Amino acid sequence: MAWGQLAGRPAIGFLSRAQQLAAQRFTSATFQTNPLSDHLPEDGMFRRSFSSAVPASEQMNLIKQLRERTCAPIKDVKASLVSCDWDIEAAQVDLRKRGVILAAKKSSRTAAEGLLAMAGDDKRAVVVELNCETDFVARNDVFQYLASSLAKMALSAQDPGKSVFPFAPAYLESMSINLDHPKLSGETTVRNAVTEVAAMVGENVKLRRGFMLSTTAHGVVSSYLHTCPQPDLGRVAGLVTLEAEDSSAPLDALKRVGSSIAMHIVAARPLFLSKELVSAAAVENERDVLRTQAERSGKPQMAIEKMVEGRLRKYFEEAVLLEQKYVVNDSTNIKTLLSDLSKEVGCKVTIGNFARMEVGEGIERPEE
Repeated sequence: MAWGQLAGRPAIGFLSRAQQLAAQRFTSATFQTNPLSDHLPEDGMFRRSFSSAVPASEQMNLIKQLRERTCAPIKDVKASLVSCDWDIEAAQVDLRKRGVILAAKKSSRTAAEGLLAMAGDDKRAVVVELNCETDFVARNDVFQYLASSLAKMALSAQDPGKSVFPFAPAYLESMSINLDHPKLSGETTVRNAVTEVAAMVGENVKLRRGFMLSTTAHGVVSSYLHTCPQPDLGRVAGLVTLEAEDSSAPLDALKRVGSSIAMHIVAARPLFLSKELVSAAAVENERDVLRTQAERSGKPQMAIEKMVEGRLRKYFEEAVLLEQKYVVNDSTNIKTLLSDLSKEVGCKVTIGNFARMEVGEGIERPEE
């Protein structure tokens, strides 16, 4: 009788009651396990909050302040603040510790982007390559500041006593550097400064190499940087020393021509200064390649030899600085340009040394 009456009634009330009970159990369990349940508002609605002690508006302000101080990714900034109970000074220290660990983890990743930084005076010029993973980080002001600081420090270091001095990271890493930037300041070692910047930008940052060119004779060191986001920073660098035989020769003309030759070096990519400096092995290797190419034409041996010698002259015009056509005026070459400069200053002017550097050259990049 009772079952029949229950079966005849609508099931809506029964189902609604079951749903209510389930909802009550879920809500009770949720609030009991949530440490924020004691701070629920009177309306009973749950609102997300990072801390019950610090208002949400103040939390956002602290995140913004620490982000501006350190340039660290926002998720790392928030994690440090939460773990330090929103103490910004303690969070900044924690963030630096986290950064060292993260930088170590990222050190195996390929860093083929970055910048060349240059510093120089009348007798010396230094180029330093600082690498990162993306061109986005290369535009970061902290990254650019560090690159410029490294070049200036390398220039102020003890003179190595060599006119051509390529150096590895180890030459600078243990030296002390004094930094003065809103987000990077104080005295530290070069190695620690690079690690700290890596932590700030969230990428692998590496000091890759450096190059110093100097002259002890009466002359100048000229330089050119291509693709400059700001002075003394770029992606391709050219350096050259011009030396005059007469110590009374005016240097203004040498500086003017030296700057244009440095720009030519960036554009023309010379490998050797003169034909005499091309090794015999390199000449023979090039001759063999050219002979193999010429033999495919099926021409007589005498004609093949003429073809090889003609193409070898072309090779010298492309690879040897003094034989190259001047990029500013291709009706002349660099050798003729120096001859005209010698007449202008009244004594012989020669190129002592030259160098060309490009960001990321020689680094094997992973396939996309």
